[in-house]
Amino acid sequence: MPQVHFLDVTNRDGVQTARTGLSKFGKTMVNFYLARLGVAQSEIGFPFLFHEMPYVRANVALAQAGAFGELRLSGWCRAVTADVERAIPLGLSHYNLSISTSDQMIAHKFRGRLDREAIIAEMTAAVAAARAGGAETIGVNAEDGSRTDEGFLTEFALAARQAGADRVRYCDTIGGDSPQRIRERFAKLAAATAMPVETHCHNDLGMAVANSVSGALGDLDAGQDAWVNTCVNGIGERSGNADLLSVILAFSHAFGIARAEIGDPVDLSWARRFGLWASYAFGQPLPQNQPGTGRNAFAHESGIHADGALKDRHNYELYDDDTLGPFPADWHARSGRVVLTGEYGGMAGFRHVLDGLGIDPGDDEDLIFQLVQLCAAATSKPLTDDELRLIAAYPRELSLLYPGQLG
Repeated sequence: MPQVHFLDVTNRDGVQTARTGLSKFGKTMVNFYLARLGVAQSEIGFPFLFHEMPYVRANVALAQAGAFGELRLSGWCRAVTADVERAIPLGLSHYNLSISTSDQMIAHKFRGRLDREAIIAEMTAAVAAARAGGAETIGVNAEDGSRTDEGFLTEFALAARQAGADRVRYCDTIGGDSPQRIRERFAKLAAATAMPVETHCHNDLGMAVANSVSGALGDLDAGQDAWVNTCVNGIGERSGNADLLSVILAFSHAFGIARAEIGDPVDLSWARRFGLWASYAFGQPLPQNQPGTGRNAFAHESGIHADGALKDRHNYELYDDDTLGPFPADWHARSGRVVLTGEYGGMAGFRHVLDGLGIDPGDDEDLIFQLVQLCAAATSKPLTDDELRLIAAYPRELSLLYPGQLG
């Protein structure tokens, strides 16, 4: 039976969000949380960019050390052979290679530099380079796929498959698709190519989650697995991408949709920790009505609702509050007298906090102390309990984030 899988793009599309940002250590924490949540794959960034390379090396080392469980790490590259060849030495096994396919982009982005034939030639050469470099899986992205006519989209996807790609990503780049249309287009494309079509939906019309779910159902209609792109808290370019938790909840609880089988070992008990950490790290407060993690997601006030919820919470709640895990109660957020550790902290405060969290630094105490200072400097915020635990558990791998900076 075809299954639904989640490929989160927070560390690629999400970090491109205007007026916000995330440190390389923060991007590492995204991978940590995605692994705990049971997501299949994380698109961790741009391995061909010089400033991403230490981060990619560190995260590959963390993955090899078991810090991310079964989470697969993938790199995003332009469908340009030189980008792929530059990325390959970093040790990633999974890639998504992207190029624009719509007539709008051909005419007004490429401006005569590429036509349809050249687009396919560039894409297939990049796929061949990734295969030659040892890639285990390759997804090919049709940027602006929702404005690409079905004939060329099918030709593009079939060429990608013949070149060695495993999936094609249909990008609703400007968020203009609609649920019925995208389901039909996904079903046709998946059937014509006999491979999964991956959803990548933006939220310009407020339909990113609905379109992602509908596109995935089109895959299932065609007998193919579905791969759904998401971002934590729905962050992303302009109005954002499909919200990770909302999509998971839809496939778990939505009427007529929950029949779909989720192929990932999802553990929603990490949902609140991840969502609230991301709000803190990105500096973007969660809306009160954010599905699952907002302050009002399980709040009742009006007489009819309050009366019904008090009698039986299922009268007015679709799923159980406790499935999303506890709200964080981190050391740094304590009220009153508290001793913290961070960028300018000393050894006494460092030891006090680690002891309070039950963390034994062992023989790596000096390295962990330096990493705490560097990571706090990078985030410009007090470190959370989960951040401190990851640093203490994998200091040697995390030290690759800061080449030449540790004594």
